[in-house]
Amino acid sequence: MTGLRLIQTIALNTVRDAVRSRVLYVLLFFSLVMIASSVTLAAFSYVERERIIQDIALSSIRFFGAAIAIFVGVGLIHREVERRTIYTILSKPVSRAQFLVGKYVGLVATLWMQLAIMAVGYFVICHFNGAQLDHRDAIAVGLIAVELSVVVAFATLFSSFATPFLAASYSIGLYMVGHLTRDLRSMGENSESELIGTLTLWLERLLPDLSAFNRVMEAIHDLPIPPVEAGAALLHGIGWTVAFLSIAAWTFERRDFR
Repeated sequence: MTGLRLIQTIALNTVRDAVRSRVLYVLLFFSLVMIASSVTLAAFSYVERERIIQDIALSSIRFFGAAIAIFVGVGLIHREVERRTIYTILSKPVSRAQFLVGKYVGLVATLWMQLAIMAVGYFVICHFNGAQLDHRDAIAVGLIAVELSVVVAFATLFSSFATPFLAASYSIGLYMVGHLTRDLRSMGENSESELIGTLTLWLERLLPDLSAFNRVMEAIHDLPIPPVEAGAALLHGIGWTVAFLSIAAWTFERRDFR
């Protein structure tokens, strides 16, 4: 089998395995409940009801999408080791890098299917409640998909060497810090300490800027989303995904399963 065929086979098996996860369905259920409840929560406001619906629904999609990516992604390798199927897989003509990439692709495919379900729920709720949708909403959802791909990439990295608990802790921490990199940089620029300024500058360079994928406010308030910025966010996501997967493959190649 060719390398791509091997990756495809592993990805399909990962999708089949992931859709059996109860965690995935629980988080998907709560995400749809939150999207639907946005109508009730917006009813308490007398102004901008449609925008409140959009805000709550899109924020729920981002939050629960990331939760699914982390809590399903951190168990990618551990489940195979626990069931000892990793030994059977790696005894075949498949490299560890191919195995890891196949697991990643399968989980991203699963996650995008869940995102599509949440997006349909969002569009239905908005349609029946008079919220006007346009291309900005589609771009916002598309960039959420890119963000989740990055989240799955660093969840895969942490799962390649850590236990599920530690991998989840690392992933949650990086996800939170990734949304604060711009704030950290701003704090460094306004600080009188040269050390803090240098530290925040390197943190911005060494950590993914996940806020680049957040276009919820533009979608809600009908603000323009320049194609250049959307394209830059896409390239940013691709770059970090490749970086995380490369480090994950390097780490996984050196892991001893004995």
